[in-house]
Amino acid sequence: MGQSFHDIAENEPTVRSFFMAVILVVDDEKKINDLISMNLEMVGHRAIQAFTSKEALEWNQRAELDLVLLDIMLPELDGYELLPYFMKKQVPVIYLTAKDSLMDKVKGLKLGADDYVTKPFESIELLARVETVLRRCGRQEKEFCLGEVTVNFAQRKVFRGQNPVELTAQEFALLEVLIRNCNLALSREQLLEQAWGYVYEGETRTVDIHIQRLRKKLGWEKEIETVYKYGYRLGKTV
Repeated sequence: MGQSFHDIAENEPTVRSFFMAVILVVDDEKKINDLISMNLEMVGHRAIQAFTSKEALEWNQRAELDLVLLDIMLPELDGYELLPYFMKKQVPVIYLTAKDSLMDKVKGLKLGADDYVTKPFESIELLARVETVLRRCGRQEKEFCLGEVTVNFAQRKVFRGQNPVELTAQEFALLEVLIRNCNLALSREQLLEQAWGYVYEGETRTVDIHIQRLRKKLGWEKEIETVYKYGYRLGKTV
């Protein structure tokens, strides 16, 4: 679970070498904050939790943040008032809010937010938005390692031990989706939408074929798990 301000020693928050990104979740509803933080940590990010605007400002001062997920309707200072503090430190912000009118969205984006997601939302959609903002802001992890496999995202290269692995563009796209959602079960339809870029309404056999190729090329017969009658999951302890 994510960490609250009082859970961590003063000199510890900048430790980040084992995480894809350090993400501050600011939401005064504990259940929502916990759920978002849990999903972020499942895919390898480090989630830091703030339940008040005061805690959010304290984290902004003392931690090296890669991204903030910010609720608008907060007691004391609201999300609109908090935004300039994060912008001053050049930390990207995604608003997460129940305020779903077009005017609210336009206001948030005009103030400088990097994205605006309305509640309720699907976890997989939020994670995709997070990865998009991290990539656009240059705060994405450059490499991913699992077993003897290393994936370099910037160079789009894959190595198995010291040997390069030749992947097609579509195989690499599918691999990246699995990595970005590691430990989460993805349906075949979700994999098609994210890796192929469209909602496929017919045969999903193409996903199975590409999964088989990845398993063989990477030696990930066990790592890429089949989720019965649903889809696949890349299993990794983070």
